[in-house]
Amino acid sequence: MSVVVVCVVAGTASAAFADTLKSPNYQFEESALGGNSILDTHSPDYQASTSAGILGIGNSASPSFQINAGNTTTNDPALAFAVNSSSVSFGDFSPGSTATATSSFQVLDYTSYGYVVQIFGTAPTNGAHTISAITSATTPHTGVEQFGINLVANTLPTSLGFNPDHGQFGVGSAYTGYNTSNNYQFNSGDTVASAPKSSGQTTYTMSYIVDVSSLTPGGNYTGGQTILCTGTY
Repeated sequence: MSVVVVCVVAGTASAAFADTLKSPNYQFEESALGGNSILDTHSPDYQASTSAGILGIGNSASPSFQINAGNTTTNDPALAFAVNSSSVSFGDFSPGSTATATSSFQVLDYTSYGYVVQIFGTAPTNGAHTISAITSATTPHTGVEQFGINLVANTLPTSLGFNPDHGQFGVGSAYTGYNTSNNYQFNSGDTVASAPKSSGQTTYTMSYIVDVSSLTPGGNYTGGQTILCTGTY
């Protein structure tokens, strides 16, 4: 089964003045806030013609915004998306066991207000027969024809998948319907993951299940999904 990726990616300021910074032994004749903050500061024993640097204060976050201090970077928004495996294989289907597979993808979102990830496509199909998709999240049932996915760690039908890995400063999460362990569903067009604000890299593992019945026609089943990642502003 193949996976195709599409990536879609006020106020006023006033000046403030303060007294010269000095002590009995040293004096700053000029000072400024910013990366270049000392201009021709000297005494009989010391001199600094220019000083430049970046003050890193770590991560500052709220429910809607996130700042990571460090080197000066562009303020242009960017959305990066990558699929780590473009196809998955279930092996042979059997009414007595649930077939499983996994794939993963990564999202990194810079200076936007977040992103959403949607999935489009079909369940595995053989000629005119398509395995029934689970439209409302439920657990696997052997002997009952069904196809579903989720994006979290599971213990049914076996140890399968992982919770979203946020790496460094990632904030994305699996979406409703795809975020409950051991429950699977698939509706083309559903949102499967999202982030509410600018986010570092998050790695998602997508877990697939297929159950068939004794009446499911034999043959070669194939299917495909397109993953659409869109930045929100």
